[in-house]
Amino acid sequence: MAALDIGTSKIACFIARMEDSGAIRVIGIGHHASDGVRSGMITDVEAAENAVLATVHAAEQMAGETIDEVVVNLSGGAPCSDVLHYDVSIAGHEVGDGDVRKVLAQGHAACASSDRELIHCVPVGYSIDGARGIRDPRGMYGDRLGINMHMVTATAGAVRTLVTCLARCRLDVADIVIAPYAAGLAALVEDEINLGATVIDMGAGTTSVAVFYDGHLIHADSVPIGGAHVTADIARGLSTPLAHAERMKTLYGNAIVSGSDDRDMIDVPLMGEEDRSHGNHVPRSMLVGIIRPRLEETFELIRGRLEMTGYDKIAGRRMVVTGGASQLQGVAELAADVLDKQVRRGRPLKIAGLADSTGGPAFAACAGLLAYAQRRPDEAPAAALAARSRSLTQEPNGLMGRFGVWLRENL
Repeated sequence: MAALDIGTSKIACFIARMEDSGAIRVIGIGHHASDGVRSGMITDVEAAENAVLATVHAAEQMAGETIDEVVVNLSGGAPCSDVLHYDVSIAGHEVGDGDVRKVLAQGHAACASSDRELIHCVPVGYSIDGARGIRDPRGMYGDRLGINMHMVTATAGAVRTLVTCLARCRLDVADIVIAPYAAGLAALVEDEINLGATVIDMGAGTTSVAVFYDGHLIHADSVPIGGAHVTADIARGLSTPLAHAERMKTLYGNAIVSGSDDRDMIDVPLMGEEDRSHGNHVPRSMLVGIIRPRLEETFELIRGRLEMTGYDKIAGRRMVVTGGASQLQGVAELAADVLDKQVRRGRPLKIAGLADSTGGPAFAACAGLLAYAQRRPDEAPAAALAARSRSLTQEPNGLMGRFGVWLRENL
């Protein structure tokens, strides 16, 4: 199995093998600076294609295998999360697999839209004749089978661009998974998934949220702010190039103020200055004063959106921050202060074979894609994704099909 994490700052690919014990062991790793991706969405297909090819090739070289199918994440696409209820008549007979498929198909059809694509369809609870709290209705009897389904959709354009880009790399899409869901599968322990926890996946271009409860994903959201925005703030605030701003953020940055910040001085190369002797020297407190407000704004946006939906109460007080931007010093402490939660930093917990450099929070989403592929949950509309991939990538048949393509390209 293979996982591909396409992010704003990096692209990562893990190739793994299932061991006899059921554990997942990574045998090939590739990662490359991202190109053609902005705020989690592909904005330059050719540049993204080249970056994906370089990443996948590195993983294939290490694994000694060639892949033709991947599970891929979706970081952008404005994910929308809704819980909907549907029921069907079962006429008093025993509930079987066909009845469950029928009610799931009804939910899929209800989500059909020209501008939104269904990414996840998660059954979060069944009912029979109004009796709720049923986890698996198969083998039970009643007149009406009901289901509560958590639907996650994304903009059709973002999904189709992603599938088309991978098709140009000769890669089929096995499944698409939203980034925070994948990160949660890798970074959460089973008790957190069952008792309730919120995952905040902090990427370079977006910060996304997934709420887990009773073993299911029950809510997903995102805000278009990430670690790259912090870097841009530093570059503007200190008049330094972006590369130096990123370096200062990594080496000296902190989200929490300390007593020594005013005394510690940092060398800041000025933008456009070739003579480094004319560099600026500023106290570290100035750097912290730029970083902290942006992160506070991000966490306050997340708090407001969770409070508006009510999922902050359902998830309880447990929160896990992960993703590359969460590695900044003081992020977990600031999140705990702003969100009033018990916060820890998350990393991949269930995947073997990862080196120290690829076993941190920045690779949680990629590792979680492997965990998702192993579980193959019932909610994944894999057949729909396969059909979408074929429809977007196959050559049109017949004269009328080719004529339709010509019209789209030339009118």
